[in-house]
Amino acid sequence: MSVTLLYVEDDREIGSVVAADLREREYAVRWLESGDGALEAAEGCQLAILDVMLPGLDGFTVGQRLKRAYPELPVLMLSARTSIDDKLQGLDFADDYLTKPFHPDELAARIEVLLRRSGAAAPAQLTLKHLVVIPGSSVVTEAATGREIMLTGKQFQIFSYLLRHLGQILTKEQIYEAVWGESYIEGDKTLMVHIRYLREKLELDPAAPEIIETVRGIGYRVRG
Repeated sequence: MSVTLLYVEDDREIGSVVAADLREREYAVRWLESGDGALEAAEGCQLAILDVMLPGLDGFTVGQRLKRAYPELPVLMLSARTSIDDKLQGLDFADDYLTKPFHPDELAARIEVLLRRSGAAAPAQLTLKHLVVIPGSSVVTEAATGREIMLTGKQFQIFSYLLRHLGQILTKEQIYEAVWGESYIEGDKTLMVHIRYLREKLELDPAAPEIIETVRGIGYRVRG
């Protein structure tokens, strides 16, 4: 289900804001601060977002190499350089060129257009057993009745993180650090309590869960 984006931006302040916003929109983001390793990091990605002014190899060079290695990978260039020559140079190989500063909603809209064009956009909805989930939103409903299941912010963050890694076993440490943004302390029951309440809302039988599976000694998984 998850769409993975390669994001190359050397400015940490800009990069952290953009990466956080994209993750809030349910994208998985691989953020690099230079073009080094971009070819390897792009494997399995559905779109690449490249800043032009990078240390070492510039974004144009990185983008051209990505296109040679992954011809079907959409590439979106970001740059404060607004001259027509720069735009034409970028669009000679890239699929889109967005000038800085930009609004996060505009970046998200352009990403969605490129993903739709390439056929890699996230599905309109995901069905899990008796549930229907709308990716990129906090909407979870019962398939049979259409009744919306109301989740708290933390509950949806946990569920959303599991969905972004559908079928993968995630450790308690991974989930806790992704949702709470701090290191997991062994023995902390916070995540376990949230999972219990989440199951009470999502599962037909919380005592025999079919959506959120416990992998003993490791963590949790949502099967696809």
